[in-house]
Amino acid sequence: MSPAITGAGCLCAGGLNMEECVASLFKERKMPQPPTRFTVDYGDATPVYQLPERFFEEHPVDLDKRTLTTHMAIVAAKQAVEQAGLTAEDLASHKVGVIVGTTVGCAMNDEPYYYSYLDGEDPDLGPINRFLDDNPADAIARELGSLGPTQAIVNACTSGGDAMILGRDWIESGLCDIVLVGGSDELNRVTYYGFRSLMVAAPEECKPFDATRKGLNLGEGAAILVMESDESRAKRNAKPIGHFVGGGLCGDGHHPTAPSPDGIGLRKAMAAALADNALSMEDIAFINAHGTGTKSNDQVESTVLDEEMPGVPTLSTKGFTGHTLGAAGAIEAVFTLGCLAEGKLPASPGFAVRGDDTPAALTTETTSFTGAVALSESLGFGGNNTVIALTLNKEDA
Repeated sequence: MSPAITGAGCLCAGGLNMEECVASLFKERKMPQPPTRFTVDYGDATPVYQLPERFFEEHPVDLDKRTLTTHMAIVAAKQAVEQAGLTAEDLASHKVGVIVGTTVGCAMNDEPYYYSYLDGEDPDLGPINRFLDDNPADAIARELGSLGPTQAIVNACTSGGDAMILGRDWIESGLCDIVLVGGSDELNRVTYYGFRSLMVAAPEECKPFDATRKGLNLGEGAAILVMESDESRAKRNAKPIGHFVGGGLCGDGHHPTAPSPDGIGLRKAMAAALADNALSMEDIAFINAHGTGTKSNDQVESTVLDEEMPGVPTLSTKGFTGHTLGAAGAIEAVFTLGCLAEGKLPASPGFAVRGDDTPAALTTETTSFTGAVALSESLGFGGNNTVIALTLNKEDA
């Protein structure tokens, strides 16, 4: 089965909806800046990609009652539902599920409470109640009035892509007619210092796959897509913006943070994604790589792509958004659909100098492509590897 995608919402440093985000890919690259919503107490601040400030003007929220991770997910979900033409009656009468991937956005941003508790004080339980009420999948379901199953996926940086594969399974099994799938993650001090402690945070803008790369920049954002069975879409006469035509998962279990040097997990995930609809390398128009800008990730991923998909145009959008962690797979799915619709790829942001250890065919200028199917990859801590295949028209797959 190849579920239709009938709507998408997206917000990140590059824009506050799908149209803005995709359009800005082809414009001048935005540069990361030091974080402004939390303090940096140790060492020089490494740059990050934050949401534009106008987001908080256009979508005000009381962060004492709702985390930014959940708020972003709800905003993206409303955008996706609107584009899909889903009404409140549709959401209440169809079997509608919600799956949201995240990492630590809801769990690690209550430092004042924890410090107060550790000092022997009796702090107000507001932050704890907020956390307990703030499962982003449940929050979307409550906000939109859908009554189907909900699931939060916390599977490191593949979480957003994993949500899409699970959504496909829910539709294929008949559990749901429609599933809202995606990911959301906010910037916070804990993840910021965590990646700095791993010594993979770049002191300047990140340069995925470039010979001079020095690490990653963290980012934040959310993307939610409406995935729908053909029967449901046809009944509503809804026009698809794309189709999900393949998904593969593989855990290589090599190391807590580093990918297996032979790329075995990525190779198997890629093969599984292609096998879903008997796709071959010749069907692939381009690859939206995970491409974090770290030494080991880019080396392994680039080598696998060069061996498995030689010459296929490749880019990484993390030089444009930063690494949005659990949201990355979903945000990059939106960018992948956008590039398919445009019929071209931008220059891979930050990439200029090909290294001996990064042989993949990275774009250095606006590039047209042939083929109708694109792959989007996510690699995560713990050896997670997720690859999804997308197309505009499933007849082309």
